Amino acid sequence: MRTFLYEFWLFGIKLASASIFGGYLLFLIIVTHFWYPIDGLYRNDFLFLAAVGFQIVLLAFRLESFRETIVIMIFHIVATFMELFKTSDAINAWHYPGEAYVRLGNVPLFAGFMYSAVGSYMARVNRILDFRFTNAPPTWASFVLATLIYANFFTHHFFYDIRNVLLLGSVVLYGRCIIYFRMDKLHRHMPLMLAQFLTAIIIWFAENVATYSRVWVYPNQTGDWQMVPLNKLAAWYLLLTLSFVLVTIVHPLKTMVKDAELQGQDG
Repeated sequence: MRTFLYEFWLFGIKLASASIFGGYLLFLIIVTHFWYPIDGLYRNDFLFLAAVGFQIVLLAFRLESFRETIVIMIFHIVATFMELFKTSDAINAWHYPGEAYVRLGNVPLFAGFMYSAVGSYMARVNRILDFRFTNAPPTWASFVLATLIYANFFTHHFFYDIRNVLLLGSVVLYGRCIIYFRMDKLHRHMPLMLAQFLTAIIIWFAENVATYSRVWVYPNQTGDWQMVPLNKLAAWYLLLTLSFVLVTIVHPLKTMVKDAELQGQDG
């Protein structure tokens, strides 16, 4: 029991460390919603500058590697392109009610950092918890699925939404995949899909906080705030699958071997 409590505590500490960027942004989003005293600087621009500054701090203190920063930049570019499409006047899937000088179209550039926070978490947690895998699908198959997921975020506005097909595809590819993570000396494990689903729930909660704080809003939230529908979990799960594949650019999947062998490699 003592070992369980110690590892559970250590697990929480390491997860908090991995999500430091996302936690920092969420903290600023909440605080600036209730109290923003800076005249002459829009809230969204402040959030953008704060995100850039924090990234510099993470790099300066070596809390994030340069390779992980590259992935975060990729996330930012991929996400901003999607945001430009989703917030366009023709689509209007959601919008940003606040003003901003630093923006592209209807998208304040801060928005890309919210996706980058997911990428930062995925890259950092991989390293901090020493992820290993068994029954992982071929890399090419994962990239095909990720490409289709990204494409469907655009095409479902004009053609048939293949979201359910993509969810089924993720089951086929990752249904047998087990993720191993290490808090202390030994690796523990769970199904990869369960880990992705639990992470999607956390992001869904964070999305509710962000929309309540009026960083962005969906069409049904332009008046009184309403909870983000639970069916958004599917979209977040698919986005996490895309994120998982992008992170493999920096952290290629490692196959799980016995802990005794790992200790021998570390020595």
